[in-house]
Amino acid sequence: MTLEELEEQSILILGFGTEGQATYEFLRKRWPEKPLSIADRRKSDEFPPDLVKKLEEDAALTLNFGPRYLDSADGYNCKVIIKTPGIPATTDAILRACKNGCTLTSHSQIFLSNYPREKVIGVTGTKGKSTTTALIHHILNCAGIPAELVGNIGQPPLSRIDAVSPGTYFVHEFSSHQLAEIDTSPHIAVLLNIVPEHLDYYADFEQYVAAKENITRFQTSDDFLIFAADYPIPTAIAQRSKASLKPFRAADPIDHILHPSEIPLPGKFNLQNVIAAIAAASVCGAQPKAIREGIRTFEALPHRLERIGTYNEITFYDDSIATVPDATLAAVEALGPDVQTLLLGGHERNLDFTHFGQELPPHIKILILFPPTGIRIWKAIKTHSRNSLLPEAFFVGDMEQAVKIAFERTEPHKICLLSPASPSFGIFRDYRERGDLFKAFVRKLSKS
Repeated sequence: MTLEELEEQSILILGFGTEGQATYEFLRKRWPEKPLSIADRRKSDEFPPDLVKKLEEDAALTLNFGPRYLDSADGYNCKVIIKTPGIPATTDAILRACKNGCTLTSHSQIFLSNYPREKVIGVTGTKGKSTTTALIHHILNCAGIPAELVGNIGQPPLSRIDAVSPGTYFVHEFSSHQLAEIDTSPHIAVLLNIVPEHLDYYADFEQYVAAKENITRFQTSDDFLIFAADYPIPTAIAQRSKASLKPFRAADPIDHILHPSEIPLPGKFNLQNVIAAIAAASVCGAQPKAIREGIRTFEALPHRLERIGTYNEITFYDDSIATVPDATLAAVEALGPDVQTLLLGGHERNLDFTHFGQELPPHIKILILFPPTGIRIWKAIKTHSRNSLLPEAFFVGDMEQAVKIAFERTEPHKICLLSPASPSFGIFRDYRERGDLFKAFVRKLSKS
């Protein structure tokens, strides 16, 4: 929605995390006395005290914190709901509000409606989008092209929209949740491969794919879609797109930019991320020399096949971001036959582990499994493995126990890899906490 449309409407900010807070600041800067409502399932004492004090001093603000926060969608007579990505649009209270004439929008849509589209690069896919987004941003900086890193990986874009110089590119990582309610696509869209994920949020895989497709659904022939042509789903989406198509493949030659051996990121999947970033940066006018420098000086993001180091003659890698089976298989392939121990399992999202069980290579000798999906993963391996010998399986309840077993069972000069094939929620707050605890216990227990 444009600012002109928002100015005349009563607004509810539904969900007050990082995006919701940035949305509030953006609106309040423009309309200091406009009535606004904020609702969040957390109670006020779960927010920083200085933030709560600021909100309580805002006389034009209505707050609804706590378990009944969704009542705001029903009872506050707001004409616009700015929804956080984590709340499904199918929530009953939201459906009722929309049926009664309320407009549902998001932080992402407000950004896309109020910043020059020709300066927006959007990146999505199931895995690799953070690395690709960060790499595009880094290359543009190396090329002297002003760029901001925003979205799922960086700051919320509305928090930066007033601070940048004219002509600045916004390189935006889009999750499926951020794309689900938009009706504007970025000028340059980068679409990586799509595999099943978030099946606890969407009714089915097709609905998840449909959300991802929004990155190009509203593009025109003046826009660009850079897509992973090695895979059927991005290719099918591209065939429906009206944008100018720029397919990329893992086999594409990049010797005119740099030799593949110069890429500091391991694995075929990272080669694809690099090729996608080259295409996007080239559309923005980055020259080969700057692109090469950007790739060569790029540092891997935390928790993405991050080498922790060698302790007690065992090399440890943190790939906590691998929340789907395909990502874990790609990580194992990237590191090669020295991977002996694999930490797997986590939050249940109804993913199918059949293919994972079939493809797990025989050099994986030790499995350390977290609940609840660890049980299903082990069952899939026992049922579908093509290997003559199965790995040893250890079921654990916390990270300290997992790392202790890793030190005890992994042979010298082999690799222990945290790549869970499952989300982190439950035992861990998020993938960052899971990875950080893994690193902390590796360093602590190496001394014991």
